[in-house]
Amino acid sequence: MKIVVIGTGFVGLPHAAVLSEYGHEVYAYDIDKARIAAYQTGDAETIERYVNEPGLAEIVAENLDRYLFFTTDIATVVEGTDAYFFCINTPPKRDGSTDMTYYLDAAHHLAGLLAQRQNAQRVVLVNKSTVPIGTARLLESVMREHGVANFGVASNPEFLAQGNAVEGSRRPDRVVVGADTAEDMQILRRLYSQFVNHVRIRYLETTPETAEAIKYMSNTLLLTYISFWNGVGARLAEAMPNIRMEDLKIGVTSDARISTWGSYVSNGAGGSCFGKDIQSLIYQMNHAGRSTDLLQAVHSINEYQKTYLIDRAIHEAQFSFNQKTVALLGLAFKKRTNDMRDSAALRVVESLLSRGVKTIRAYDPLAADEARRNWFNPDKNHLFERISYHDTAQEAMRDSDALYISTDWEEFRGLAHTIQTTVNPPYLIMDGRRMIPDYDTLAAAGYDYLPVGGPLLRARVADGAHGENGYQPAHRPALAQVM
Repeated sequence: MKIVVIGTGFVGLPHAAVLSEYGHEVYAYDIDKARIAAYQTGDAETIERYVNEPGLAEIVAENLDRYLFFTTDIATVVEGTDAYFFCINTPPKRDGSTDMTYYLDAAHHLAGLLAQRQNAQRVVLVNKSTVPIGTARLLESVMREHGVANFGVASNPEFLAQGNAVEGSRRPDRVVVGADTAEDMQILRRLYSQFVNHVRIRYLETTPETAEAIKYMSNTLLLTYISFWNGVGARLAEAMPNIRMEDLKIGVTSDARISTWGSYVSNGAGGSCFGKDIQSLIYQMNHAGRSTDLLQAVHSINEYQKTYLIDRAIHEAQFSFNQKTVALLGLAFKKRTNDMRDSAALRVVESLLSRGVKTIRAYDPLAADEARRNWFNPDKNHLFERISYHDTAQEAMRDSDALYISTDWEEFRGLAHTIQTTVNPPYLIMDGRRMIPDYDTLAAAGYDYLPVGGPLLRARVADGAHGENGYQPAHRPALAQVM
């Protein structure tokens, strides 16, 4: 089949690449000429500056100019196309609603071209990115406004986890297709023929509105799991004596009815989906006259979690950030990606700068260039001149007064020895991902350790004669204070 993918970001590029793997003739279109030129090189390092997903650059290189083509001129690929996939950025507005500017610009541009095509074969217009419920009808109205003939609209939301987009596209747990007619459903069945009647992958055909709602429900439920563990489990382990966070997780999730996913605790969930989608769903439900109390609580807990450790450092460890140097490990919102959208690190940097830190020494194995280019550009805000970037975690920690771990990169798990050979106590370690299992070694060596989901461990006192587990007791706030 001939497919056009509109937008080549974290959704569009993996989708286009994997479709080309299955032998479809795929044209990936974007208005960003530099991005398209980078993809056309087939060079992994160049491609990964824009989208860094394990295995993705290899698929692009293997299928480039064979089954996969890149273009900045969609008019040249309109004739004979079977389906268009909209993979366009739909950022949130301040009120939580979805900014549809880019989407509508692309829809009107495409509609004008489709209205003039010579081959009026049936074409399906598919929303792949997360869009408000009812967007399929909006797309339909745009096409009718331009006089497009013989078309259908559909919703086919993506459920990819970043850092695993290739595997998730090749072997999804489900494929959800929402369309109105049997003819459009048949086109999409041809497109996804390898998944129809699969023994493991659920292929669901439904209405466009239901498909749109499935995506919102899925993401907000996942964020609810995360916020429950951060807002209840972590708070209990931080405030009550002798609660072991790892044992708490095992004991609770041993019940087959309770998911293990999301039972980790962290400094908040980020990325392009969770925060944006829950805000959009709150906005949509409010406008439908329905209560959003639960969703608002989930969102508030997640946002507060992103800077919660800094508040704890001030109130529990009596640490002053003014004119201090802080090492920040991790800039991406999660490991195995360079995506910083809604990353907890953004809020951490904002909070640290507002508290007067002298320098932030940052390290991330993939996202440093992304941070310099798009997020912490000194030309946009002179305060970002206080951020320096380093090639290793050890280099970032050198000459710092405190450490904040924000991203769950595997290389951060073995940091205890590196910390001891790089910086001397007194020194505060804020672990937003519980990445240091041998924290007792650090406390014994004179370092203060403050983890999410655990009490502050002061450096062990010299005689080791008092304090819980041999550590100097830290101020433990009342439960009401940390909720």
